[in-house]
Amino acid sequence: MDTLNADNLLAQRIVVMGVAGCGKSTVALALAERIGGEFVEGDDLHDDANIKKMSSGEALTDEDRWPWLERLVLVLANSQTPVIASCSSLKRIYRDRIRQQCDETLCFVHLTASYEAIEQRMQQRTGHFMPAALLSSQFAVLEPLQPDEAGVDVSAIGEQQEVIDATMAAIMKK
Repeated sequence: MDTLNADNLLAQRIVVMGVAGCGKSTVALALAERIGGEFVEGDDLHDDANIKKMSSGEALTDEDRWPWLERLVLVLANSQTPVIASCSSLKRIYRDRIRQQCDETLCFVHLTASYEAIEQRMQQRTGHFMPAALLSSQFAVLEPLQPDEAGVDVSAIGEQQEVIDATMAAIMKK
C-alpha cells in the first residue's frame, strides 16, 4: 500500500460517518495516527444534556444536534493541519452544514453495514453512552452519501485492520 500522508489524501478534512457502532472512532483515530493528523472524537463535542438524553435511550432531535454540529464545524474549519473526525453525519443537511465551512478540503467516509451486524456489535460494546436500543432511530434517519457529495462508502464489516486499510485506500488520490 502507498504511504498515506497529507500530500496524497483526497482531502485535508475527513469526516468518518455512519450509525453508532460502525467503527467511526476506531477508523478515524487510525487514519489520524497514520498521517500525523488531528483526531477529533465527535462524541466528545456533545453537551451533557445530549449525553444524558442518549444514555437514557432517547434519540436526539435536530434541535439537540445543531449546537453539537456547530462545535464540530468550528474544529474542522479552524484546524491548520489535516483533521480526521468521527461524526455520525446521518442527514444530508448536517453534511451540507459541514461542507459550507470546508467544502474544498472535505471528504466524508461512510462506514456501511447492515442493521443486524451493527446491532450485534453494539450489544457486545461496553462503556459507551449510546445504548443499542437507539440503533433503529439512527438507521431511520440515515441518509447515505449522494453522488454530488465528496465522499466514499467503505464496508464496516470485516476485521478491524481490513476496514482501516480499505478506508485508507479509499481516501488516497489515485
